Amino acid sequence: MDRVLTNLNLVTMQPAASPSASHTNDSSDCNNGYQVIENAVIGITNGKISFVGSSDQADLHGHPDVIDCQQALVTPGIIDCHTHLIFAGNRANEFEQRLQGVPYETIAKTGGGILATVKATRAASEDELYELAIERLEGLKRDGVTSIEIKSGYGLTLEDEIKMLHVAKAIGRLEDIKVTSTLLAAHALPPEYQDRADDYIDHICNDIIPVVAAEKLADAVDVFCENIGFSNQQCERVYRAAIEHGLNIKGHTEQLSNQGGSQLAASLGATSVDHIEYLDNTGVNALQQHGTVATLLPGAFYFLRETQFPPIEALRNANVPMAIASDFNPGTSPIASMRMMMNLACTLFRLTPEESLRGVTCHAAQALGLGESRGQVRVGMDADLAIWQLEHPAELSYRIGVPDLLARVVDGELFYAD
Repeated sequence: MDRVLTNLNLVTMQPAASPSASHTNDSSDCNNGYQVIENAVIGITNGKISFVGSSDQADLHGHPDVIDCQQALVTPGIIDCHTHLIFAGNRANEFEQRLQGVPYETIAKTGGGILATVKATRAASEDELYELAIERLEGLKRDGVTSIEIKSGYGLTLEDEIKMLHVAKAIGRLEDIKVTSTLLAAHALPPEYQDRADDYIDHICNDIIPVVAAEKLADAVDVFCENIGFSNQQCERVYRAAIEHGLNIKGHTEQLSNQGGSQLAASLGATSVDHIEYLDNTGVNALQQHGTVATLLPGAFYFLRETQFPPIEALRNANVPMAIASDFNPGTSPIASMRMMMNLACTLFRLTPEESLRGVTCHAAQALGLGESRGQVRVGMDADLAIWQLEHPAELSYRIGVPDLLARVVDGELFYAD
């Protein structure tokens, strides 16, 4: 073993004995669902977890790199599986306008909304976008994030989408964060294609996706399937082009209305569908049938003061994995805090603290198609961990803003919190 962590209370987040264990009234063992090992030891070899057990099972005699965690709480590294981290400009003025009663349609017609961010992002260089994104990323790291998904979608041209994906790849070369890149060219209709949505979809399928796939700039392709976005038929064309080029698919679906986008995405093998406030029972059944993760974005729900709740109980009853993500973006969720997302998922959506922790670890990994390598602490998984000055994992979603993080471990390397 290259490194050994000892004297820790380990939250493995391995599958619970019962799928419903995370939502039970039985408080006889509040650690059962988290799969806690007290006084644990973790061995790391070549960036992978090679040993997990109690201290009396480990022979540490003469080992050169033993780190005493002094009874710290250790969880899998936190995974933010849905972000729009790369963009230029900000939309604080729109936030203020909305609170003054100006309708979004009016804001959009006067140059606001997504296209305002598109204009600023197109004007920015790769270096500028990189520096802006790195600053935002620091907030997520402070909440124990070791893996992050980053979408394009504020370029809406071949050149500018590639520019954004180049920045995502540059961030992924940092030693202390792991990045999954997603092409979201089908985010909004660019001004050059006004009233020509089908032509823009042609451009995505015939020009953008082939180049992005050939240059290995993205791991997945996402779409905004909505009445103010793109139709199911248009989204299906994008999905099939992505699949043809060997890319995973995901969807922004059922955020503002029930368009059946989640059912479509699941039927084609999507790893996740995200937002899903208007998801119906047919959609829930589709997610269950096809093993698609439901990603909750409580930050956008909160920021927009939405009232339509995602169907949490139906998802729970169907044992559909629920991930939680920040949806960090300039318009509807400018919040770089995964612990706040965990708290909002509990307070607004009534998830349990254990469900919220699963949502940012094992279920978030599944949402990225990485469930076999991240999101749990067990032998063979990536050695991505978060080390906390906490007594119980429920504290992670209980309070906000307290600097409880001691360190993060990424591929076995230790990075202490500031």
